Formats: sequence, structure tokens, C-alpha cells
Amino acid sequence: MNRQAGGASRRRLHLSAACVTLLLGACAVGPDFHRPGAPPDQGYVPQGTSVPLSGTDKSTQRSLPGEELPAQWWQLFHSPTLQQAVEAALAGSPTLVVANATLAQAQEQVIVARAALLPHLNALAGAQHVSSSNQPLQLATNEYTLGLSASYALDIFGGARRGVEQQRALAELQRYQLAAAYLTLTGNVVNQALTIASTRLQISTTEELIASDRKNLALTQREFEVGTAAKSDVLTADSQLAADLTQLPSLRQQLSAAHDALAVLTGHTPALWQTHDFDVAEFAVPAQIPLSLPSELVRQRPDVLAAQAQLHAASAAIGVAEAQEFPSLTLSGSLTRSALVPGALFHDFDTLRDAAGSLSAPLYAGGALRAQTRAARDAFRAQDATYQSVVIEALGQVTDDLWALQHDADRLVVFQHSVDIAQQALQLQQQSYKVGKTNVLQLIDAQRTYAQARLGLATAQVQQLQDTAGLLVALGGAWWKDPSQQLPGDQPL
Repeated sequence: MNRQAGGASRRRLHLSAACVTLLLGACAVGPDFHRPGAPPDQGYVPQGTSVPLSGTDKSTQRSLPGEELPAQWWQLFHSPTLQQAVEAALAGSPTLVVANATLAQAQEQVIVARAALLPHLNALAGAQHVSSSNQPLQLATNEYTLGLSASYALDIFGGARRGVEQQRALAELQRYQLAAAYLTLTGNVVNQALTIASTRLQISTTEELIASDRKNLALTQREFEVGTAAKSDVLTADSQLAADLTQLPSLRQQLSAAHDALAVLTGHTPALWQTHDFDVAEFAVPAQIPLSLPSELVRQRPDVLAAQAQLHAASAAIGVAEAQEFPSLTLSGSLTRSALVPGALFHDFDTLRDAAGSLSAPLYAGGALRAQTRAARDAFRAQDATYQSVVIEALGQVTDDLWALQHDADRLVVFQHSVDIAQQALQLQQQSYKVGKTNVLQLIDAQRTYAQARLGLATAQVQQLQDTAGLLVALGGAWWKDPSQQLPGDQPL
């Protein structure tokens, strides 16, 4: 009866010890990370302020608050050649290769960190020759061993689990860095394509102005020779020609640089890649722009998500540091065969068994362990402030782009009116010239004014396209929807 009671008592003791071990293994020191809440902002401008692109009559664009962006945002411009350029950049950009390789490296580090939670098993093999100077040589022996050893560090206070959590957060960081590289690359391709289109238009218009300047100078020179014009008129006409001529080299340099930049973005040298000569007429201005709300923006912009991942890693680092202040327990064991000849290891051998446990507890480290924990908490507070700063900057960037598009719409109204006036003035001068009421100089001047007005309007249209691209990039560009950016294990936001 006493023997049965003693056995039951021992079983209860073993069960209690197992429960304590499980409970200790379930806890992890350090704070549990919670994703920061969404900003309370309901919009991008203060209440009572007129909302940009709210659908006024003078605006050619209208924002759609709460609507989702398309998977490939540049398709809103409806340019097949632009689509080809972006696809070429995504296929050949070394920047994306670097970002993908860095992400793969970070994911491997997660596996390395996770291995600390598992037992380690090693194979053992050895040979030993034993002899003594006091014994005959015939009495020397050889000993051969073959076996296995295992060790397991109990993660009682969760330091290893916090380490895994930290590495996962760092892998997430690299995932969002890849998304940022993708978004930056596509935005740069669109901007360079628009720069090419804008510069080509400026060059062609400037050449028209130069042609008018040459006609003006030739006519003024003839009138001076016959005495109907002053020398100052000739100098003025010549000065205007020189001023317009000086613009061409810089414009051509700007065009060459844009072509070269676009080739580099596709992962080619300019000598091996022929870029397309984009034209402003190829691009359509999106009439409706999906506008993510602030609460959605912080869940889709790569820089905000990267800052959040860094905050998560900093939180886990606190647990890693705190766990070093507590004892650590390691269990180990081995099973070894021993024989005097190698062949006997498999039929005539001695079996050696070994089991051990070791406990290590920090007693004194000069205050270093506590200092590491405090430093980790300080780093977390700094990263939290950095995250808040990134969110505020993101909201500010979207607001700036919205106002830019609204001002672009206002500017287009003015420039269109200028073109209409210049066109009417030119038509009147042409009619007047046909009936002999005005001279050719007046007609040339009207043609010049009309060309300048058209250039101003086209430049404003390109600026609207560029600001639209800037807004779509600032909103996150829906990178998570693009099939080319999907990785195994990706989860929707």
C-alpha cells in the first residue's frame, strides 16, 4: 500500500515538474508586439478646407476616395509603349535582383534562428591508441568509438523565440524594401518616359521659334538695308535668335540623358538599348484617380511597412536582451559504442550511455546585461518615433501631390485660354496679311506667340502627367497586387 502510494506520489511529482517546464517554456520575456493603429485622419486636408480634385468643373481629374489602385498603376496612362518600357525594366533591373537576393538571405536567417528551438543531434566517431612506458608494446591497445550525441537548450524565458521573431521582422523589412525598389523603379521609368516626351516637344517648338526668328531677322535686315528699319531692330531680332538657339543644346542634352537613364533602368548600357521616342500624345490623363484613405495608406506604402517591420524587430530585440539576464538550462546526452577493433563496433561492443543537464545563471557582468536591455528599450522608442515620422511624411506627400494636381488643373485653364487667344490673334493676322493691312513681321510675331502658348500648354499637360504619376507612387502603387511581386507564402494585406 505504501509502495503504491509512493509510486503515485512520484508520478504526481513528475507530472508537476513537466507542467512547470511547459509553463516556463510558454512564457517569453519582453513585450509582445502590436501593430500601430491607423492614423485618425479622415482625409488629407483639414475639415472645412476645399478638397483637391473633388470634381469641380475646371478640373479634368477627379479623385475617388476609398477606391483601390490597379495592380499596375502605370496602365492608367493607356500607353502601350510605356507598358513595354516598364516590363523591360522589371525584367532586367539589377536593383530588383539585389533586393530579391537580400530578401532570400533574410529568409534564410529566419531558418537559422528557428534552429535554436530544436534539439541538435551529432554523429560521433573516433579512434584512440593507448600505451604506457611501463608496459610492453604488446599490451598497447586501440579503442574505437561510434555513437550519437544530442543537446537541447530549453528556451525557458523565450530568448530564442524572440530571436526568431526578430529575424522574421527583419525578413519582412527586406520584403518591403523589395516593394519599395519595385515602386521606385516603375515610378522612375514613367518619369523618364514623360521627360523624353516633354523634351522632344520643347525641342520641336524651339525649332519652330528659331525658324520664325530667322525669318524675322532676314526681313528686318532687308528693311534696314532699304532704310525702313533701324539698326536696333536688327540687333533685337538677332538677339532673339541667339537666345532661342542657346536653348537647343541644353534641351538636346536633357533628351540624351533621359534616353540613357531609361536604358540604365532596364538594366542595359545606352549603347546596347534603343529607347522609344515617346510623344506627349501617347499618354492619356487619368480622369479618375483611386485615392486610398489614410488608414489604408499606412497598410500599403512600402516605406511605412518597412518602418513598422523595423519597429517589430526592435520590440523583439528587447526580449532577446532581457532573456540574457535569466538562467539557461541545457540538456545533453550521448549513446556510444566502444570496441577494440573496428569490426567489433557492429557485433561485439560495449555501450556507453551519458545524460547530463547544465544550468548557467549570470551572477555578475559589470551591469552590461541590464545596460543591453535598457539600450534595446531606447532603440524601440527611437524606432517608434521614426515610424510616426514616416507616417506623417507619407500623408504630407500625398497631400502635396493632391494640391499639385489641383494647381495643374488651374494652370491648364489659364494656358488653354492663352492658346485660344494666340490662335485667334494669329488667324486675324493671317487674314489681315492676305488683304495687305499688316506686314510679314507682324504675322511672324503672331506665329511666334502662338507657338509659345502651345509650348506652355503642352508643358503644363506633361506636368499634370508627372504629378499624377507622383501621386500614384505616393499612394503605394498597389505593388502587392502585381503577380511579378508575389512570393511564396505572401499574405494579402
